[in-house]
Amino acid sequence: MGYAPYITKERFLGLYGGVIPEEDVENALRKASRHIDSLTYNRIVGQGFFHLSEFQRDVIQEVTAELAIFEHENADLIESMLSGYSLNGASVQFGQSWNVFADKGIAMPRSLYALLCQTGLCCRLAR
Repeated sequence: MGYAPYITKERFLGLYGGVIPEEDVENALRKASRHIDSLTYNRIVGQGFFHLSEFQRDVIQEVTAELAIFEHENADLIESMLSGYSLNGASVQFGQSWNVFADKGIAMPRSLYALLCQTGLCCRLAR
């Protein structure tokens, strides 16, 4: 069966049907879930999804869905090696900006990362 995403394909389609082609949904959700694992230091994998509080599970599912959509809609830009380009005074930048968070090779809207941080799973623990 492999790695199960944090939100089921059926629930995603019920909430966001048509945003991502149905044949691509499972892979998009799995990829977004893996990225959430990276940003949360694999705490969800370590504890188990159902050991999280109901609030944490709801937030993780929402962030997974929204991140999958963001990554699908911006796939070309995210996958490109381009971090900046300038031509005749106009420039395009991708990376850390006022509205995009980028860490560990993962880009997402800052507002979505702020929502993920509300779970308390994104903070690096001091040793």
